[in-house]
Amino acid sequence: MESPLSGLALLDLLIGYDRVILIDAVQTGRAPPGTIWEWPAEELGRTRAPSPHFAGLPEVLTLARALQLPFPEEIQIYAVEVVDPMTIGGEVTPLVRQAIPELARRVRERVRKWIAVKDLGS
Repeated sequence: MESPLSGLALLDLLIGYDRVILIDAVQTGRAPPGTIWEWPAEELGRTRAPSPHFAGLPEVLTLARALQLPFPEEIQIYAVEVVDPMTIGGEVTPLVRQAIPELARRVRERVRKWIAVKDLGS
């Protein structure tokens, strides 16, 4: 599923799934644009303002647990380092565009691993 939604709107999208992969842009300042980052959601810290999402994924996860919602047990995040995360829309920069095939490969590999684990458990 592709969605432009973020923040608390993710609650409605993620309820009822066992596993989720989120793909986004990030600006850490620790790597050049086009760098691909991977994090399990539980490794995220609190969101630092200002954010275009207002409430970040850590806050969404905390709220889902507090409300005892049927939320994914496993959330894997893939993010590509960008120069400007505050501008929403527009063209993808050349360095980010170059990272997309590798990002897609990593996401496919994660899905294959999840399917293999599910098949073993059946």
